[in-house]
Amino acid sequence: MQLNQVKAIITGGASGLGHAVAQHLVANGGTVALFDVNEEKGQEAAKALKGHFFRTDVTSEEGVSANVAAAREAMGGLNVVVNCAGILGAGRMLGKDGPMPLNTFATTVMVNLVGSFNVAKAGASLMQNNDTGEDGERGVIINTASVAAFEGQIGQAAYSASKGGVVGMTLPMARELSRFGIRVATIAPGIFWTPMVDGMPPQVQESLSASIPFPSRLGKPDEFASTVAFILGNRYINGETIRLDGAVRLQPK
Repeated sequence: MQLNQVKAIITGGASGLGHAVAQHLVANGGTVALFDVNEEKGQEAAKALKGHFFRTDVTSEEGVSANVAAAREAMGGLNVVVNCAGILGAGRMLGKDGPMPLNTFATTVMVNLVGSFNVAKAGASLMQNNDTGEDGERGVIINTASVAAFEGQIGQAAYSASKGGVVGMTLPMARELSRFGIRVATIAPGIFWTPMVDGMPPQVQESLSASIPFPSRLGKPDEFASTVAFILGNRYINGETIRLDGAVRLQPK
């Protein structure tokens, strides 16, 4: 798929990795609709990108279905979904204040895993009716996992479970949607510069950078965005999870 043909919904598009993806696609001639819970940032980002914003709770089935349909109408089509919305859900099973509340675990899984499935499902439902492009392609869904799906650290049980689920559903989704010409791929980023990292003390940032073999620095959001673009442009990438991590392997803590 050529980037100037892209009409994409991007969840978590108001900031961080999602916003970087939106900027990259628009810079290359694509059109974007940003889904986010942050109304102020979302409206501001959409205005700067000459795109569209829809305040969206990715865990709401009815809300997502309505907003996906509205986004397609606003963009004059829909052929890409990029799921970047997510929360950390950090916390130990047995913390200083007692066992983790089950709601903490459930909410993390709902946003990161169920939310990704929810938006992908609604997007695929509309993309299946697109005209076919080269190789019969009708659309692409790209999800965001994490290296924590493979090497979760202490305190990441909820987060790792949610991201492991994203990895686990990638292949079966790709297999099922192949008959519609819709590809599914996942990116598992390592430690990236995001608003969360910006708020960390300098010594913590330096420690994180030193843990990455090469290049020994945090990932840049535009590197994530260029990986999204690579997946969109290479139709033979399907059913795969791509680690984007500078060869880092997370330690227990």
